[in-house]
Amino acid sequence: MAVLNLKQKLAILSDAAKYDASCASSGTTKRDSMGGKGVGSTEGMGICHAYAPDGRCISLLKILLTNFCVYDCAYCVNRVTSNTPRARFTVKEVVDLTLGFYKRNYIEGLFLSSGIIRTADYTMEEMVGVAKSLRLNHDFRGYIHLKLIPEASPDLVNQAGLYADRVSINIELPRDDSLADLAPEKDARGIRKAMGSVRLGIDETTDKASKAAPPRFAPAGQSTQMIVGADGASDGEILSRSAGLYGAYGMRRVYYSAYSPIPDTTSRLPPVRPPLMREHRLYQADWLMRFYGFEAGEIAGGEENLDLAIDPKLAWALKHRAQFPVDLNRADREPMLRVPGLGVKSVDRMIEIRRYKRLTLEDVRRLTRGVEKLKPFIIADDWRPGALTDEINLRDRVAPQQLSLF
Repeated sequence: MAVLNLKQKLAILSDAAKYDASCASSGTTKRDSMGGKGVGSTEGMGICHAYAPDGRCISLLKILLTNFCVYDCAYCVNRVTSNTPRARFTVKEVVDLTLGFYKRNYIEGLFLSSGIIRTADYTMEEMVGVAKSLRLNHDFRGYIHLKLIPEASPDLVNQAGLYADRVSINIELPRDDSLADLAPEKDARGIRKAMGSVRLGIDETTDKASKAAPPRFAPAGQSTQMIVGADGASDGEILSRSAGLYGAYGMRRVYYSAYSPIPDTTSRLPPVRPPLMREHRLYQADWLMRFYGFEAGEIAGGEENLDLAIDPKLAWALKHRAQFPVDLNRADREPMLRVPGLGVKSVDRMIEIRRYKRLTLEDVRRLTRGVEKLKPFIIADDWRPGALTDEINLRDRVAPQQLSLF
């Protein structure tokens, strides 16, 4: 096999990392190298875009340690039976790349994943070696996200949490039986056990009742990713699984990645990818669960799929017209958050303003992107929708229209 230079390795292993979506970087501790100490920071502007704790956009070097893999997951382009070009970094090469790109102002951090080489422990030890070298040998203070291998030993998982800002373990597929069928080397119970171990590590370091402060452990928490459309799971099943992950393991984020067909794979997988709009709607529904107080079953239950034509909040409102219109001058925060077109910031601003004056339609117009979508669902000081809320063609009135290309 031809010997690859560093540039060729980077081309292969950065491209191989594009399938992992869980690389956001919010919620970590603030660090910098002011005073001439250390290298890097968790602040800044910027290859993979993510967001710092204060909301600013930063960039991460997003790569695999290697795309060699002893597993044969049917949906993965890096599976052992795939004929994809292979490459492998050494620990030193990843460290040097990270430091070199940072000093050129290309990146603010590192997102590192890997295929499984030799064993899970061997691979995890190499990945931890990268983070450990950056932190201890080079005093790197930038953001580090490590993708954990659930089969790795608890000691290695613990070390990863001590050196990384965020760790993640992919749940892979919404259904356990699909995982057993399409990724036989992976165990759903083992994945959940590893997630539980990470949560315990995080909880122990955030326990305010503890007198002695333990070393920080993954201060930006843990995240996971599900592949959408590789099996027959409905959106209702996917959202139910996500709700369980948030509740049981304290996930910061669940990411959704539309299945992408790969060459020479099994006929058990669909030949075409699902609509990208499905992935988008799942993210919108996930947002409703995390910030708007919706339960998964309210958005899509059982075998139900999300409506691809309209956003899930509007879809819910059209199905529950009896709960509208909402009086913006009298309603509590929770029902206001369920009004299509009203976001968290605009609702909080309205509640603040109405302490001093009654909200008019013009006030609503100033605080939102478009008042026409809201009018059937709200009451303001100078506005009542009347029969508009119950209008038969209300969906056509408030849903965005698809423009013709011809």
